[in-house]
Amino acid sequence: MASTTITNAPNPNRRALLATGFALAYVVVAVLALILVDRNSLWYPLYNVFAYSMYVLSPILIISLPIPNPIKFGGLAILLLIVTPMLGIYNNSYMEIAVQICIFAGLALGLNIVVGFAGLLDLGYVAFFAVGAYLWAVFTSTSETVFKLNGWLVPGEMFWVFLVIGVFIAAFVGILLGLPVLRLRGDYLAIVTLGFGEVIRILARNANDPINITNGAQGLIGIGKPPVPDLLHGITNEAIRIMSLRVDNPGFVAQQLLFYLIAVGLLVLIIVISRRLEDSPIGRAWTAIREDEVAAKAMGVPLVRMKLAAFATGASFGGAIGVLYAAKQAFVDPTSFVLLQSIIILAMVIVGGMGSIRGVILGAIAMTLLNLHVLTNLSLQLNALRNVNFIVPIIDFPIRNWPNQLEPAKYQPLIFGLVLVLMMIFRPEGLMPAERRKLELKAEREESAGLDEQAAPQPKGDA
Repeated sequence: MASTTITNAPNPNRRALLATGFALAYVVVAVLALILVDRNSLWYPLYNVFAYSMYVLSPILIISLPIPNPIKFGGLAILLLIVTPMLGIYNNSYMEIAVQICIFAGLALGLNIVVGFAGLLDLGYVAFFAVGAYLWAVFTSTSETVFKLNGWLVPGEMFWVFLVIGVFIAAFVGILLGLPVLRLRGDYLAIVTLGFGEVIRILARNANDPINITNGAQGLIGIGKPPVPDLLHGITNEAIRIMSLRVDNPGFVAQQLLFYLIAVGLLVLIIVISRRLEDSPIGRAWTAIREDEVAAKAMGVPLVRMKLAAFATGASFGGAIGVLYAAKQAFVDPTSFVLLQSIIILAMVIVGGMGSIRGVILGAIAMTLLNLHVLTNLSLQLNALRNVNFIVPIIDFPIRNWPNQLEPAKYQPLIFGLVLVLMMIFRPEGLMPAERRKLELKAEREESAGLDEQAAPQPKGDA
């Protein structure tokens, strides 16, 4: 008599349908929460913290859910290329934060090549970001530099050419950094790369005498921007008309939309390159170096070439993002590239999960939101409550008496530090770690536990 087996395994099609429905409902709720809120409400800043954070995390949610790839990528395309630009036109601050998230996500992915894939601790990564930014800035700035005085400035149309040039120049600088540190590892490597980042910043600050190249500590102003295509102007004006918005400067909105599209395009390209490198022979060589450099060398991995390739690849990402950053900000100075920036980018990699592409993007989203959105809006909420002399119920505390020195926006480094401490204690592998990284940490914990058991004193037997 044939036996029948009854399984309770969930139907994959049903799971995919439920996941798709959940993702769609999540995005719709987040979008409605952003457009239906009263901006004149007393509690708008606090409400905005939750509503926009909920929306910004939607791409990570879509990627993580078991949705069929065609639907997943189609949904992401609609979200990033239609919904987000419309929200950005509706409220320009949303567009600004979205561009900054793309910029820092690209930088974090570049550092992830060096730190996460190859295991080389780099505390001077912001130097490559500075190289790309100053490359575009010196050739387009209206400051009285040697480039302007000699008529060497280039038009905004050259932005696309300099985007490519920035990749190669930054990669070359990355190789220059890699050559002296090939024999270093750990703390020594971190110290040397930290010094390299400071050298680039100091060069930018002092390269104004005897020949004014960077305009020194005053920085470069009036940096050129890429021209906005007529099609984008038309789309922006039509979107403003459909939403019945009153916009005083639609040209500025179109320019911001162009930067957003460039930033998304660069980020997608960086993700694709990182993903292909991760599964390539080069990526496996980087993993071998990260896990055990001596064993990798014994197995025939060319350490010199692989380390230089890691520095050059990570630097090239930073150079391209730097060109975009300079064009968007229209002003750069040495204070934009201090050590704290490198630490913030490294924190994004650690919080998200070293070696994990999705995790690093999540870390960049979380840290950028915390810095530019959450803390800023909490400070705005405090100021709004002060203006109406709000009294906290139960404890009868007037918000007006809250010290200005304790505004959340002023404590960004402290909060970043607390976040890192908590991550190291409760989730050292990161929010969304790579599978290989999880296995490595698990093996290290098991090995440490085994050593502790061996070191523990053994009970003496009966005489």
